[in-house]
Amino acid sequence: MNAIIYRYSQRFVFSLLAFVLALAPLRSFAQMFQPGEVLEYEVSYLGILLGTIKMTVERADTLRGNNVVKAKADIDTAPGIPFVEFHSVFETWMDASAQHSHQFLSSSKTKNGWEYTRYDFLPLAGKIHVEEGIKTTKQKEYDILTTKRWNDGLSLFFFAREFVKSGRYVSVPTAINSDTSRTLINFRDIQRENLTLNNVKYPVKTLYFKGEAKWKGIYGLEKDFEGWFSDDDARIPIRAKMKVIIGKVDIQLVRWKRANWSPPQG
Repeated sequence: MNAIIYRYSQRFVFSLLAFVLALAPLRSFAQMFQPGEVLEYEVSYLGILLGTIKMTVERADTLRGNNVVKAKADIDTAPGIPFVEFHSVFETWMDASAQHSHQFLSSSKTKNGWEYTRYDFLPLAGKIHVEEGIKTTKQKEYDILTTKRWNDGLSLFFFAREFVKSGRYVSVPTAINSDTSRTLINFRDIQRENLTLNNVKYPVKTLYFKGEAKWKGIYGLEKDFEGWFSDDDARIPIRAKMKVIIGKVDIQLVRWKRANWSPPQG
């Protein structure tokens, strides 16, 4: 009798273990991710439209045996902006936990064609492998020696969404412009604010925070920034203010596509 009970107990434990292991990849999938999500933003300065940013969560995938989420950002200057024309595409293969990146590809249109930079984050090999070129022609490659896990400029956007309610002050290792640096974000002193948007008929309930970029990004982006994320499980970035070459620009959500979501009412 004891042998029968022991055998069935073993089967129960093994079945429970198999169930937990089957759920593990799902539990590591960051809560705010939704493949198919599209967020469109307008970038303005003193009320003048400078450009647009379109963020797309494309799919869940695997890369070098890691569960990843593929996302893309299309960044373009507005028609008619004098002296400046900018077209760039950022692509990230970030960890499904949204805590760090596995690969990043930046492509920018220039007079010589589409110039690209690719980062392969390989912490187990103790390096970030960087490749630069034009179109499909590799011109340069080198390694940055590090065993840390890093975020790229695009995966950082999703890191902030995942951890905005963490109540922590974070220093995020950030690889950008072929170098490594830090992004400081204060999630400890979050403030709840109702925000007015032109395309929403009611005040939007948001979480407001501040941060500092210890690096320079596209169009001279650097130093202090502010963010307002939706105060709900989706944590959609609603608005941001960032310093660039000409001054502090305003970035606002103007269109979105996400199943069963609308801005939370304040």
